[in-house]
Amino acid sequence: MKRARYPIAFAVVLFASAFTFVVSQSWKIADGYSIKFSGSGATGIFKELKGQVVFDEHNLPAAKFDVTIPVSSINTGNGLKNTHAKGSKWFDASKYPVIHFTSSKVTKTATGYDAQGELEIHGVKKPFTIPFTFAKNGNGGTFTGNFDVNRVDFGIGEAGGRVDDVFKLQVTVPVTQ
Repeated sequence: MKRARYPIAFAVVLFASAFTFVVSQSWKIADGYSIKFSGSGATGIFKELKGQVVFDEHNLPAAKFDVTIPVSSINTGNGLKNTHAKGSKWFDASKYPVIHFTSSKVTKTATGYDAQGELEIHGVKKPFTIPFTFAKNGNGGTFTGNFDVNRVDFGIGEAGGRVDDVFKLQVTVPVTQ
């Protein structure tokens, strides 16, 4: 009789585990984030970042990034350049007030992770992949990413000229639970 209990117990545990849900970690964006851009003709930062971050390195299918950067938070260190960047020839901040990224899939890579999704800048939406790393530290952690964005792909300014078409971005985002 005891032998019959083990297979039944195993079947019950297996059946119950089919209904177990894994909850991913939801993170709050902490102060001290950094969004730097650089290219010839213009360098600077964006001073604001908002959004939802759901990430658990053990449950990547549930990971989700939905973040926005207000264009008005651009700071090149030069008031005239800031005004120009927000104007209609570049970002057109009054018509397109935010830069928006929404992930659809997060995958593990040899050097960290890739967040694949859609990037919207200047009213143009394009598939985009952001490579990043995540370093957990107690009840928090830090996301770090370095990647390029071609401004011309999003209709920002005209190709060529005194400003690079491709800008390098360095993003560091500390998070807390």
